Amino acid sequence: MSVLGGLRIVKADQNFRNQPAPPPAPLSLSDPELVRAALGGSERAVRTLVERYQRGVLSIVGRIVLNREDAEDVAQESFVKAFTKLDTFDPAYKFSNWLFKIAHNTALDALRRRGAPTVSLESDSEGEPGETFATLADPRATAPDDAAAMAEFRGDVERALGKLRPEFRTAIVLRHLEGRAYEDIAEIMDLPLGTVKTFLFRARRELAVLLEQHRGT
Repeated sequence: MSVLGGLRIVKADQNFRNQPAPPPAPLSLSDPELVRAALGGSERAVRTLVERYQRGVLSIVGRIVLNREDAEDVAQESFVKAFTKLDTFDPAYKFSNWLFKIAHNTALDALRRRGAPTVSLESDSEGEPGETFATLADPRATAPDDAAAMAEFRGDVERALGKLRPEFRTAIVLRHLEGRAYEDIAEIMDLPLGTVKTFLFRARRELAVLLEQHRGT
């Protein structure tokens, strides 16, 4: 199922009905400009926003729900939710953070419907902000140059990620795969900055243990 299927809401939502079609939205427009164009009825603006962020949304939800078909459904649901309430977006904030927060919450809701546990948001210790998980930030730091070995290493990392709690996975994906700042992650996950740092610290530590266990087998 294509995430672009969510574009059907442009025709179905009442906000877009009975309005003259605006000119096409140039691809170079900023996110707030595209949002304004989408609210004005531009299907191209909606398509551009989806194409701009569908990889990031799929990356986040895919590593939470751990099922490709479910991930595509959740990603589409996330875009539908976002465009249904697009008029609530505050351009003073980053559109990507707003969208990723919707995707994150939608994926967690999908897990809860399946009865999967999620981690408590209470933290009992503070992580070290300076800690890094070098193999995620740059797999070349520890993996051989051989392409097959690199692919195997990345597979090991993906399997280890799958064993983490959903919120830990989200934090790792946002920080190391999407390159998001701590402040962005806190906004997306709706958590205090200190909790985000704790999640990342624990997630890196658990990943290191899981990868070490795998190497020892």
